[in-house]
Amino acid sequence: MNCLRILRLLGATSLALCATALPAFALQEEGHENKKTWLELFETTGPVGYLMLGCSVAGTTLVIEHIVNLRRDKLAPAVLAGDLEALINEEEYDQAVELCDENPCYLANVVGSALRMRDAGYQEMIAGLEAAANEETFKLNTKISYLSLIGNVAPLLGLLGTVTGMISSFQVIETLKAPTPGDLAKGVYESLVNTTMGLFIAILFLTIYFLFKNKVSRLCLSINLQSVDMLRHLAAAEKAVA
Repeated sequence: MNCLRILRLLGATSLALCATALPAFALQEEGHENKKTWLELFETTGPVGYLMLGCSVAGTTLVIEHIVNLRRDKLAPAVLAGDLEALINEEEYDQAVELCDENPCYLANVVGSALRMRDAGYQEMIAGLEAAANEETFKLNTKISYLSLIGNVAPLLGLLGTVTGMISSFQVIETLKAPTPGDLAKGVYESLVNTTMGLFIAILFLTIYFLFKNKVSRLCLSINLQSVDMLRHLAAAEKAVA
């Protein structure tokens, strides 16, 4: 029962964020305006509402996780970058590779892959760096793509709720000889509230997804350029030997 209450409260919170879209569902009785509460509106959504609530919780969890981890100090710690640059300038390449292995992150994986190709020449090193960078970028984009999935599934769930609500209304029409608007209200509420929730979740998480996508592109480009700058010492050394 406690879990059910929590889910209902979370659903009510989601509906509260849709405040500008829902006042039209107010009930008029004896000249007084009696609006349904957010919790009552959520309860009209049926099982589909709980599915959309699950999407909202999952999406919010992902957003928090991305806010924490999609930062430059996580992908390319300044201390690690300084240590790597110092080792490369001192031509301590084996130690630099070991440092990369001990501190796995975007920068370490990219620079480590490049340094392992140093015997093949500078051009091969850059090719190894680009391959590693593409792989790391793909991993980051895969993580944030689940926000896009939630954003695309939500309106479909809203449409499902719309259909189930209409089915409920038609069942009432078929059962009662002279159904009143009040008899049909439950099905209409189910349709409209589900649609509103689905659209709201889609707009929210698709917007956040594109913000994170742009952030990933910007961070990856910046770290890739930083990695290439670290390896310029090897290019100069290769030209000096030639």
